[in-house]
Amino acid sequence: MSTVNTPAPAKRSARDRVQSFGRFLSSMVMPNIGAFIAWGLLTALFIPTGWIPNATLATMVDPMIKYLLPLLIAYTGGKVVHDHRGGVLGAIAAMGVIVGADIPMFIGAMIMGPLGGWVIKQFDRAIEGKIKAGFEMLVNNFSAGIIGMILAILGYVGIGPLVQGFTHLIEAGVNFLVAHELLPLVSLFVEPGKILFLNNAINHGIFTPLGAQQSLETGKSIFYLLEANPGPGLGVLVAYWIFGKGSIKASAPGAIVIQFLGGIHEIYFPYVLMKPILFVSVILGGMAGVFTNVLLHSGLTSAASPGSIIAILALAPKGGALPVIAGVAAAAIVSFVFSAIFLRTSPVGEGDLEKAQAASKSMKSSGGAAAPALTTAADLQSGNVRKIVFACDAGMGSSAMGASSFRKKVQQAGLPIQVTNSAVDAIPGDADIVVTQQNLTSRARGKAPNAQHVSIDNFINNPIYDDMIGKLKDATSGNASSSIPKEAAGVREEVSEVLSHNAPHVVEDTKEGVPAPVGGSGVLRKENIVLGLSSEPKEDAIRRAGELLAGAGYVKPDYVAAMQEREKVATTYIGNGVAIPHGVGEAKKQIQTSGIVVLQYPNGVDFEGGKAYLVIGIAGAGGEHLQILTKIAETIEDESVVHHLAKVTDSDEIYRTFSI
Repeated sequence: MSTVNTPAPAKRSARDRVQSFGRFLSSMVMPNIGAFIAWGLLTALFIPTGWIPNATLATMVDPMIKYLLPLLIAYTGGKVVHDHRGGVLGAIAAMGVIVGADIPMFIGAMIMGPLGGWVIKQFDRAIEGKIKAGFEMLVNNFSAGIIGMILAILGYVGIGPLVQGFTHLIEAGVNFLVAHELLPLVSLFVEPGKILFLNNAINHGIFTPLGAQQSLETGKSIFYLLEANPGPGLGVLVAYWIFGKGSIKASAPGAIVIQFLGGIHEIYFPYVLMKPILFVSVILGGMAGVFTNVLLHSGLTSAASPGSIIAILALAPKGGALPVIAGVAAAAIVSFVFSAIFLRTSPVGEGDLEKAQAASKSMKSSGGAAAPALTTAADLQSGNVRKIVFACDAGMGSSAMGASSFRKKVQQAGLPIQVTNSAVDAIPGDADIVVTQQNLTSRARGKAPNAQHVSIDNFINNPIYDDMIGKLKDATSGNASSSIPKEAAGVREEVSEVLSHNAPHVVEDTKEGVPAPVGGSGVLRKENIVLGLSSEPKEDAIRRAGELLAGAGYVKPDYVAAMQEREKVATTYIGNGVAIPHGVGEAKKQIQTSGIVVLQYPNGVDFEGGKAYLVIGIAGAGGEHLQILTKIAETIEDESVVHHLAKVTDSDEIYRTFSI
């Protein structure tokens, strides 16, 4: 089933609105966490009470927190609203509140940055198509300068003083909580909020700005430990490890490593969701940690992101490591004790973890609420469509293949429309229509709120494509002479740009002039085609594909686990009986050379979205890898071909089909 939703927003729940606002706040801070850490390290090392005091180097501390960090936040906020031009206006506008205040203006930057982006966006819309040729640069530059000046003055005389007063009010409230030993009560909303995927919003949207102000004054801040403390989650996972049963017990140690050392707190959320009474455990654990930190005057010099014990200890001030460890330990012990009691009195069933993981994934992808109502394909507003973007979680495999499939239909129809693909978090601002898998549509709407969104269950040979082509042809029937923008080298370069964005390190493909390994090309080799496998759980099939990739020298062993994690985000089943499991993000660094492996399951493997008869493991970042992706997309458009390949007993036939 495939549906289309238009830009008109459906009514959202209060929780969804809070999450959306929280994600917007954190989206301004999170991209700049590296700058916060750099400032925190300078503070920890060189201020008079630091590890190696240095008066000269310490002079960078104050300008960084008062100018650099707020400007980065403002630029990022403006860019979110209106790309680079919005970012520039946001930074100019923020200078007014920065210069007009004697405290770090993080909240002011969070206001002026998006405001600057919004104002210039409205101006650009108003003059679109009205500037005479040759005057574009003049108008663009002077409009940015004049509007930026006005906003900076507004910030200086109006918004700045209001924000400064509000900041002092918040500071007074916090001081009241600390003075009356009530700060542990914040765990009542922090710990449940984390599990509802407000963790980044709470940490980076609220506590990071407050912590920066406190850290400037005292060299450290307890605010950096309120959300980042890994103790409550650690206690829950240890309890499952000791008192859990079956696969739940077996999964806990791996989750502990990811959560405590890797700092990815989301890994323990399903363990709490499958037994909601454990919310009590993490809340009490959080309170114990905060109480200990208040008692021992613990704090960090900057925001710890991710919330790993390694990052936390790295940002502890001189002499402050033991108090920080005590706060983590107290939180973990209290959380463990109560979790153990609850698990002993009411054990968790084998199937509960999978259900909780699905619920957790649903909350993350949909923003914690049900997706807005979708209309039928007939409601697609097809006028003035110039760019259609296919988006998946990483912008690598499934979206590239979907774009390739749809691009051919667009070209055959003679439509003047560009079809491209991207990661869901990197959808270009000029997209008119965005096509995504159903559980990614909400994220895509947040990145491209002005686009129309097509929500599908698979990318290959989807029936909605023909409906879309029909609507688009009707809209352009009076423009038969229009020509389609020609990409210089088709899918290969287009997808390569996306992949280089996601994997900027170098990954070598097979090169011309280099002898191909025995058994076929370097990317697809005959010995990496396995026939006649018995049906098995998708996790086993993905692991088998990953181990084959590793055994062939395409990837390092850690890539296998990343393939499993990718599947939890969104299914790699792309339709017509084919799945393409692969790793994304940091896992790309585990790739040594591009390659694919093909596993044949005559009776299929159940994936979310359908049964896969061919499981094609993928590792790569360009070159022949992209050509094979295109070849796969072209081949599996005909479902009968896939069913034939699912039964063949000669690997040469599969090799010839997918070779380039």
